[in-house]
Amino acid sequence: MLFRNAARTHGRHPARTGLRAGVLAVVVAAALVSCTQASSGGGPDADAARTVAAPSPGPALVRDAFATLQATLNETCTPGAGDCAYFLGRVTRELTELDESMRADTKGPGHFKKPLADMKALFDKLGDDRSEPHLEKHFSEIVGTRDGINAWMQDHPDDYR
Repeated sequence: MLFRNAARTHGRHPARTGLRAGVLAVVVAAALVSCTQASSGGGPDADAARTVAAPSPGPALVRDAFATLQATLNETCTPGAGDCAYFLGRVTRELTELDESMRADTKGPGHFKKPLADMKALFDKLGDDRSEPHLEKHFSEIVGTRDGINAWMQDHPDDYR
């Protein structure tokens, strides 16, 4: 191995080449750590940056929020069977995120008047109670709202493509 290494370095000392490679590896590793801290909000200036301008991720794009709601279309549960907590909780969360996205969309909430009104009616019925028995009580309204919004969105493909 020593012979092959020396031959590749054309007479240079392999130790020096190894030293250069080691220094380069340290510099690259330091740069990666620095980039990771900057992108994750870490580092020495993280607190100062948060106080000056802390951008929030904001609501998901309508397209993305609708896609996650659509993913629930083939799912269901049987009220009273004890298998509805996840499903109804998920659909309710997806509707909440879609509501936030539609309200923040550049087209404005007026563009999404019907689905926003349907979600408001549902959320008014649900109140703050997200327990399984309460969600099961409103099973038809939750699933109906989801399905109605899906139908509305199918008539507005420019909002999700």
